[in-house]
Amino acid sequence: MAIDWLACGIDPKKSILYIQSAVPEHLELQMVLSCITPLGWLERNPTYKEQLREITSRDLQTYAFLGYPVLQAADILLYDANFVPVGKDQRQHLEMTRDMATAFNATFGETFAVPEAKIDDRVMVIPGIDGQKMSKSYGNYIDIFLPEKELSKVIKKIKSDSTPIEEPKNADEDITFKLFSLIAPENQVLEMRKNYKNGGYGYGHAKQALFEATLKRFEKERELFQYYSEENPTALYQKLAEGEEKAREIASEKMKEVRTLLRF
Repeated sequence: MAIDWLACGIDPKKSILYIQSAVPEHLELQMVLSCITPLGWLERNPTYKEQLREITSRDLQTYAFLGYPVLQAADILLYDANFVPVGKDQRQHLEMTRDMATAFNATFGETFAVPEAKIDDRVMVIPGIDGQKMSKSYGNYIDIFLPEKELSKVIKKIKSDSTPIEEPKNADEDITFKLFSLIAPENQVLEMRKNYKNGGYGYGHAKQALFEATLKRFEKERELFQYYSEENPTALYQKLAEGEEKAREIASEKMKEVRTLLRF
């Protein structure tokens, strides 16, 4: 994940990049927040209820799973984040974070910033290759860093209907078009929409166009991924170590403030 973010343009000079488990204050704040978080808040979490219906696993019967939003809240509140970029499906998690911050502040005094959601309407929910929301949990995502042949195979698996090539197609209901419109230049998106409307343009053509657009759009990112993952992994670990030191400094100061209020 760290390689993905570096490849996609996260600049460690502007943004602190670190591995969460290297900063134990995250778990300490989670414990504190769990003491003021009503069980009902967690049980009403839409994501939890959805996964409880869809997944049969012992993992879902643990506090760690039910209480995951508390850890998410700690991740945010520890650094006094004012805005958090989230997808539509994560809005409820952030609302719980706001509730926890407000409850703590009301009980112990103003301590945490109450964050607001920053949602890009264009990418509130990105469709996966099977039509559900794109998620690694569902295994329906497109890894832009795959070798070209493997990337092409994944894109060809995108779900489509049985409309014949010669017939017009509804671009707004097609997964391939939706994904293409997120990464391709506007003139190419308009051209593909026209092709769908006129007919004589198959989903195979659209998927090939999406494949080519993906390689073009993420050419630089794919090169950086190759650099950090294979050519110079030492550079990656150095950047993470520097980020962990910066994060730990901020987190430890915030936890000192929390411990003082709680009289630990």
